[in-house]
Amino acid sequence: MLRVLTLSTLYPNAHQPTLGLFVEHQTRGLAARENVEVEVFAPLALPPAWPLFGRHYRALHALPEEEDWRNVVTHRPRFTSVPFARRIAAKSVCQAVWSVFNWDLWLGEPLPKFDVIDAEFFWPDGVAAMHLAKALGVPLSIKARGSDIYYWGDRPGIREQILEAAHAAHGLLAVSDSLKAEMVARGMPADKIKVHHTGVDLDLYRPVDRTHAKTALGVGGPLLATVGALIERKGQSFALDALARLPGSTLLVIGDGPDRAALERRAERLGISGRVRFLGARPPEEVAQLVAAADVMLLPTRAEGIANVWVEALACGTPVVTCDAGGAREVIDTPAAGRVVVRDAEALAEGVRQVLTHAPEPEVVRRSAERFSWERNAEELEAHLRSLLPSSLREGSGEGMSKTPKQPL
Repeated sequence: MLRVLTLSTLYPNAHQPTLGLFVEHQTRGLAARENVEVEVFAPLALPPAWPLFGRHYRALHALPEEEDWRNVVTHRPRFTSVPFARRIAAKSVCQAVWSVFNWDLWLGEPLPKFDVIDAEFFWPDGVAAMHLAKALGVPLSIKARGSDIYYWGDRPGIREQILEAAHAAHGLLAVSDSLKAEMVARGMPADKIKVHHTGVDLDLYRPVDRTHAKTALGVGGPLLATVGALIERKGQSFALDALARLPGSTLLVIGDGPDRAALERRAERLGISGRVRFLGARPPEEVAQLVAAADVMLLPTRAEGIANVWVEALACGTPVVTCDAGGAREVIDTPAAGRVVVRDAEALAEGVRQVLTHAPEPEVVRRSAERFSWERNAEELEAHLRSLLPSSLREGSGEGMSKTPKQPL
């Protein structure tokens, strides 16, 4: 039996059901495998004096501290998050997880035994997991997904902690070859890094009758969709500028975030507000239907590992026009899959024109996504985690983590 402690600050809950769905899919796939047990620790960030900050934080605080979330035991310890003290976030996460173990000890209950820690993001998860792994005496794997390297990996005071964790870990994962190259360029050990592609639910994300779907949406001309948090990195402003160069086209903006009001004002200034629909965050089932209805997925992102929405769009039979960021060329690897262009409104518009002019059959587009399955993802993750175990455990004769854990930090 492989006993895994999965640590992720990006994990869905009843209040945030779409948060970190890609982590949940991977974790549930791993937990479903024979001879694997998984417990998830998904710490929740609360600001000091959180009751003063509105319903969002009250809803988070009201979540159960332990639950069987979609058939996986999930712990949700709280930690204090202070924006001006982000450098100590990993320490706070570590202490929050450790408080669960301390509570078990205080109750006189035996500590659960784990063979390996699987951290799902480098910051703060990976750094916190480094301290936990040392305290528990178990091997550690950390997965890099994109912004944890491109953004947090460049922040002074955090960059050094990330590098320390990378060298302390027994194994590292990257979601794309390009992200692995970025990790190595920042000083991480290349021989520890394996590429571990994301998966996609090929049953949920699949082609539909596009003509019928567009009619149901009240759209007659070309339909574009962009999916993601409304933040500068995702580039929705470039999508709006491109739309202004594509008369007769409609754009679905799926997602929410701090830039929404500015983007709505930009659409007004460009005179295209009648052709843009800001739909907010939607559940995966709705996203799948909306993306499948679109003629083109438009994602002018600035930095990614591998964007899940690239793969999901392809699974829906929808070609992608995106920027040359991260693993874009690893996913958009045929003309049928779409175009990879520079981050410029006219280049994006031209990419859309080319796709619309030479529109591929949805089933041909879908073939580019079929290599990204959650079954393959889980199989590769299990093999990776088992490879990190001491030989005694790989042979079935070990005891898991140390019987007397040390206090971390």
